[in-house]
Amino acid sequence: MTVVARIANAGAKTACIVLAVALAGCATRPDASNPAAVKAFEETNDPIEPLNRYFFELNRFLDIIILKPVATWYQGVVPDPARNSVRHFMDNLDSPVILANDSLQGEWGRAGVTASRFGINTTIGVLGLFDPATGMGYPQHDEDFGQTLATWDTPEGPYLFLPILGPKPPRDLAGYAVDQFFDPLTYIYWNGPYTVPVARFVVNGVDIRSRNLKTLDQIERTSVDYYATVRSLYRQMRVNEIANGNVSSEKLPDIENLNFDTNEPQAVAPTK
Repeated sequence: MTVVARIANAGAKTACIVLAVALAGCATRPDASNPAAVKAFEETNDPIEPLNRYFFELNRFLDIIILKPVATWYQGVVPDPARNSVRHFMDNLDSPVILANDSLQGEWGRAGVTASRFGINTTIGVLGLFDPATGMGYPQHDEDFGQTLATWDTPEGPYLFLPILGPKPPRDLAGYAVDQFFDPLTYIYWNGPYTVPVARFVVNGVDIRSRNLKTLDQIERTSVDYYATVRSLYRQMRVNEIANGNVSSEKLPDIENLNFDTNEPQAVAPTK
């Protein structure tokens, strides 16, 4: 199967998921005689909330029986230096995608930082296992095509929560698909067309989950409505990322490298 065919096949599967979501039952819009409820409904922008909540609970179930136990084991067994090397390595693999989106946004200074980080960490940092670039004045930052679309004034669209992928409103879902084209690992065929991307996704998810065990437990424990809290946090974090951190908002939880694409709860003005 050619690379183009594999990507097209993945795109078709994504389209089927989106279509299934679109055809599912929607949340009931409040009666027009209650303007406050109508305003809250529109600000929440979650027209398929019942289905989103179903997928959210499905992901929580998978987290409870698989991801959290594995992440807990990983944190307890693998020494911190080794786990940090895994994190650095995974971050370095993201560099081509980040560089592409830095460039598409016209952020040439940030693009230079990304290119410098990749060069330094791939060589001096031994294929990205270490991060000397940060100490040399080239700090890590993230970019994706969902953020790029936002800088081009593309609307986010209604809130959408998908199995495994987690929060993926239409803009971010489209961005996730396009980023696969920017990622060199997409084109590596080793023991199957998806072996390398899937292995990377799993390792990245376990590592991120292990770094946020206590934080996510605290968020869940203190939330009146865990689903609504995750929805709000995701939107806050996305707005903050799109603005490159230059957003004046309430303090976000201390979540280390949280990617809401891995439980999801991966994530600013507060929204409901």
